[in-house]
Amino acid sequence: MNRSTDTLYLLIPGDIDTRTGGYRYDKRIMQGLRALGRPVELISLGGNFPCPDAHDLAQAQSCLAGLPDGALTLIDGLACGVMAEQLATQAQRLRLISLVHHPLALETGISAEVAAQMKQAETAALQQVQRVITTSETTALSLRDYDVPAEQVHTVRPGTDSAPMAAGSSDKTLNLLCVATLTRRKGHSVLLDALARLGEHPWQLVCAGSHERDAETARALFNQTESLGLQDRVHFAGEVADEALQALYHEADLFVLASYHEGYGMVLDEAIARGLPIVASNGGAMATTVPPGAGLLCAPGDPDALAAALRQFLENTNTRTSLQNAARQARSTLRSWQQAAREFDEALQW
Repeated sequence: MNRSTDTLYLLIPGDIDTRTGGYRYDKRIMQGLRALGRPVELISLGGNFPCPDAHDLAQAQSCLAGLPDGALTLIDGLACGVMAEQLATQAQRLRLISLVHHPLALETGISAEVAAQMKQAETAALQQVQRVITTSETTALSLRDYDVPAEQVHTVRPGTDSAPMAAGSSDKTLNLLCVATLTRRKGHSVLLDALARLGEHPWQLVCAGSHERDAETARALFNQTESLGLQDRVHFAGEVADEALQALYHEADLFVLASYHEGYGMVLDEAIARGLPIVASNGGAMATTVPPGAGLLCAPGDPDALAAALRQFLENTNTRTSLQNAARQARSTLRSWQQAAREFDEALQW
């Protein structure tokens, strides 16, 4: 058994085509494993994970119960982390693996009480699986707080597609690009506050990311933009198709991301693939995802520090050149999705 030709049953909450980093990672790994010859059967769980109701959990239980004995079963952490009871009924029958992008308790905007409940639930769930795969060493280290033995944890960082070098702006106004769903964890509010301090500089910002997944946060950001008088300089493009997103990257001079926490931060690699310098927070794995010299990092949630980093980029030509040169050099160090799939395939075998 345990061969690379064993069928992998991949359980995810919702639609694999959802345009977030986590779902894109799952999809590219699935495609890569299939290209290597490993059959992958995708099972989409309905419901509102990671906050499922009884019906959602019953459906997940039914999916697990319907898998053949000994099935190699990989469950995305967005669902796995709240399925301890359901996993316990199958832990002796299935080969269970959790794919953890980042612990659920680290989501921004939840109360301390909810975070504690999430941590307790995910700790219990991770006791039921035989292996955990994370997308960064930072997340792997964080699982020490979840009583997961280190020998059960394997890290497979994302891959990146090659891309043409960004051309940047065609005039003196520098184009800033942020690619992130409009949720509290992504820190758009902090970014807007920071940019409001830099009104004397020639810049414009495009935020590409869904308005619908967290409509309340999106409305608050639109209102904040108006109240800060930035409506003529900040454009919320919504969730854009691939071709339009490539054009935004191509026209950008700087990639910005003010997230409070990232389990990896795939968009940072995608910026580097185009030779784009970065100004970002150092929350979670972002401190190690941004190549040395290619970005300016600051503490998450600090608009003053973010403004200072942005000002340094906007005002200092030498800084811009140095960051851009480092980003361009780092393009050659990025790993492919084929390499990531090979490492993932190895992590599935024990």
